Amino acid sequence: MTANQAQFPIQSMCEVFGVSRSGFYAWQSRSPSNRAVEDAALSQRIAAIHTASHQTYGSPRIHAELREGGVAVGRKRIERLMKVDGLAGVSRRRSARTTIRDDRVRPACDLVDRNFYAEAPNQLWVADITSIPTWAGFLYLAVVLDAFSRRIVGWSMANNLKTQVVVDAMNMALAQRHPTNVIHHSDQGSQYTSVAFGLRCKEAGVRPSMGSVGDAYDNAMCESFFATLECELLDRRKFPTKAEARMAVFSFIEGWYNPARRHSAIGYKSPIEYERSVKVASKSVSP
Repeated sequence: MTANQAQFPIQSMCEVFGVSRSGFYAWQSRSPSNRAVEDAALSQRIAAIHTASHQTYGSPRIHAELREGGVAVGRKRIERLMKVDGLAGVSRRRSARTTIRDDRVRPACDLVDRNFYAEAPNQLWVADITSIPTWAGFLYLAVVLDAFSRRIVGWSMANNLKTQVVVDAMNMALAQRHPTNVIHHSDQGSQYTSVAFGLRCKEAGVRPSMGSVGDAYDNAMCESFFATLECELLDRRKFPTKAEARMAVFSFIEGWYNPARRHSAIGYKSPIEYERSVKVASKSVSP
């Protein structure tokens, strides 16, 4: 009514809404309730968290962020305030398929069998490739993800789907993590079944593992990361050049996903924070 009083008489609007004129003026002069004041302050914090997440967080991750900041508030209240302010998280879509199998080679055995549980870092890595559209053509991203913390431990980008892109991603993971006897699980794409990739695995002491053909569940963890990348970055931006896409993906992985983005499967911690918290906990129980 207040917003429309320049267009319609107060008396007429009171009659339409079934309230008294005196009641409206009493409400207008009344101080906001404690609940309203708290909601206003909470809405500001929610909006700040939503903005810091690049407008990607929904109520579950905002709830986790507030809880870590010492704010005890229910999820439904967050959902209500987000709806009032028109805030929402992003939703995922299926990624494009980039697997091209070479029937002339024999794939590695499946050492995972859809069991992506790891008790510690560098026991199980999962790897895959996705395409990144730009106005100058496709860019291809290969990643290596640690199943323990969901951290991207190796990644590489190239203008083509040649084997070198997956070798470079694994080399980065090896240089950063220095694993012993780690399993590297992928699909049966020709890059992973190539002689060059197999020789690099043997040289580094990496145990290659491959899922079945045409089954996303055999590499669901990597598919999940690519779905996150697409809905939180690729679907929301257009890249005129491949250089711009490279910088954006670098910022997403190293500036957002690994150090800050909360993951539901690891207690709404970021991958780096989860590894740090587990390391601290293991030291505290050591004799």
